[in-house]
Amino acid sequence: MELFENEQKIQRALLVGIDTGEYDAESSMKELYELVESAGAEAVASVMQKRDKPDGATCIGSGRLEEIRDFAENEEIDFLVFDTELSPTQIRNIEDATGVRTIDRTMLILDIFALRARTNEGKLQVELAQLKYLMPRLTGKGKEMSRLGGGVGTRGPGETKLETDKRHIRRRIESLKDELAHITNRREQLRSRRRKDGIITVAIVGYTNAGKSTLMNTLTKAGVLSENKLFATLDPTSRALQLPDGVSVMMIDTVGLVRRLPHHLVEAFKSTLEEAALADIILNVCDASSDEYKLHLSVTNDLLHQLGCTDRPIISVFNKCDLVGNPLDLPNEKDCVRICAKNGAGIDELLNRIEQSLPVRLRSYTLLLPFDKASLAARLRAAGALKTEEYTAEGILIKALVEEPMWHLVDEFCI
Repeated sequence: MELFENEQKIQRALLVGIDTGEYDAESSMKELYELVESAGAEAVASVMQKRDKPDGATCIGSGRLEEIRDFAENEEIDFLVFDTELSPTQIRNIEDATGVRTIDRTMLILDIFALRARTNEGKLQVELAQLKYLMPRLTGKGKEMSRLGGGVGTRGPGETKLETDKRHIRRRIESLKDELAHITNRREQLRSRRRKDGIITVAIVGYTNAGKSTLMNTLTKAGVLSENKLFATLDPTSRALQLPDGVSVMMIDTVGLVRRLPHHLVEAFKSTLEEAALADIILNVCDASSDEYKLHLSVTNDLLHQLGCTDRPIISVFNKCDLVGNPLDLPNEKDCVRICAKNGAGIDELLNRIEQSLPVRLRSYTLLLPFDKASLAARLRAAGALKTEEYTAEGILIKALVEEPMWHLVDEFCI
């Protein structure tokens, strides 16, 4: 397991939340625990304070800050993580009051993304999101930007980039946008080629750690990194999958989602999320064993709605059903498929559902057409359905994907 280059020990974090009634603060705090663990640190304890609204200067009250300071000193806490977005002034005031380095939820998620990015596009997107987040936070920080000594909340663009002035950072942001625009153009060309070749795409989307990568590996043997961590997969992966009826589709694994996903990331990863937006079929995968599966489905559906994906089939896939002790406790949602991607249970039903949701009903045929049926071969050729065509002594040997209206015409010649 990779830790931090500048750290000899796992860092210890204290989690701080504020409950204003806007969202389920307790569930959000549980997720923050998982995010900290995914960043490679140890979540030692958490503190929650109920308030009507966050304190403008320090987010939480001064009395609670004193408690945090004492606890951090006694328990050797390396950094604080607030389960909300903090302003630069709040971060400075909290650090002055407690003497402990402080980051917020957004910084933590950006840090995990920086840790997990593998492809050039992923790294560029992460750096762009981090710089956009840091830009309004540079004013008045001065030498404080030099505090990047390593650890959670400090990975990414690097010391030289963060310590330069705003003008330099603006130039870097524009440069990143240009590089990503070129990548986006190449991706669009690839999509156009897929559409021209009649390739059907199926995107796997869903809450982080729902088992999307495991499902991808089960279906296509893609070899995608699959770990029990949030954001184990950041970069999209595409692999071909042949359905039982012989039709080939392109499976696309996408980045996982979390509640209150920072808009910096939604914007930066727009080109990646467009893989889902432009797919013919969408698999919305969620963890059936989670008490919050309905919220997870809702988070994904809301994003799909924002991306304009409501005009195509969306199949709800409940994964990890083997972890649900009592079958009666399984989610009873309409039109869903229940699977266990790890052991393959329910995969056949999922494949059948994908076939039923194809934009056109296709079947794979191997045909031997008599020579007097050459007009039928020409019709298949004009429809772009031919895979191979060979003239033999017995007739025209053809392999083709045939649309439903023509099935009755070719059935008698099927071999």
